[in-house]
Amino acid sequence: MFVLAAIAVLAVLIVVHELGHFAAARLQNIHVNRFSIGFGPVLLKYQGTETEYALRAFPLGGFVGFPDDDPDSEIPPDDPDLLRNRPILDRAIVISAGVIANLIFAYFVLAGQAAVIGIPQGFTYEPGVTVTQVITQDSPAAQADLRMGDTIIAIDSQPLPASDEAAITLKDVIENSPNQPLSLTVQRNDNQLDLTVTPDDKGGKGRIGIGLAPNRLVTRERPQNILQAFSVGAEQFQRITALTVQGFGRLISNFGETATQVAGPVAIVDIGAKMAQTDASSLFQFGALISINLAIINILPLPALDGGQLAFLLIEGVRGKPLPNRVQESIMQTGLVLLLGLGMFLIIRDTANLDVFQQLFQ
Repeated sequence: MFVLAAIAVLAVLIVVHELGHFAAARLQNIHVNRFSIGFGPVLLKYQGTETEYALRAFPLGGFVGFPDDDPDSEIPPDDPDLLRNRPILDRAIVISAGVIANLIFAYFVLAGQAAVIGIPQGFTYEPGVTVTQVITQDSPAAQADLRMGDTIIAIDSQPLPASDEAAITLKDVIENSPNQPLSLTVQRNDNQLDLTVTPDDKGGKGRIGIGLAPNRLVTRERPQNILQAFSVGAEQFQRITALTVQGFGRLISNFGETATQVAGPVAIVDIGAKMAQTDASSLFQFGALISINLAIINILPLPALDGGQLAFLLIEGVRGKPLPNRVQESIMQTGLVLLLGLGMFLIIRDTANLDVFQQLFQ
């Protein structure tokens, strides 16, 4: 059920993105002949007066198709409502509308969270420290069978208190114990486990490869009015967007060390499902976070992404004419192959790293 909920969130975000492109084109009376969710063979389709709406086999994205280069299209090549015949600004609006739609959607999700779930007021602490992330599958934490969502309640028989200090205490013990086995008492759902982890020695400090957070529950209260909910949503949107941009900056500037943390759709669904299992209301935060990530990724100036098409428009504006079609098509096709290859690699890697597959091979 939680997996289906996470998949549903991703599906909604894809629909929102493509609806942005579609709406921006139709509102400008630009011809659109295809609206598709997914890639590959068509599973379901409906032919409207002008546009074919389709659901395809591989739900790794979607696309809005235009009749500009469709050899079967009956629209004259010089029709002013073909996308390619529109001014650069009109085309830029259509191309960037998916990113804008994802950002607007993320903001309304966060405002909706404040209105429906409430505004965070503080925390109620419980004993232990929560594992928020197991960074790599070859880390000491993964080898010890620590998992995201586990609560470490004691280390070497030392109980971890119900406070912010618990995470600091755990971190200090790990850093001061490189290459020394540590016994952990872990709460996983309704089960209490005894695990042993041996920190790696990284520059004289122990590391086990996990993210930590205090074991706390958020206390909330309903907003006084809808304006307060939108105000809180705006604050959360600004905070998450800033952190996401910083994260992409670290990925680019320190790619060698951060590349292993890049997640594909399988890992994203797994994270969303575990978040929902812990707290169903976290799906609001999950949806907003992924929507903002999707927007930022798509605006990067890479072939086959919205940002790559905007880069072509920028070049066209500077040159006064577009790049030759064969050049654009070669760049876009190469980028698409690379992106699909990366997507398949991430799917295979993340599927192999799922808990259910790890248990099969233990």
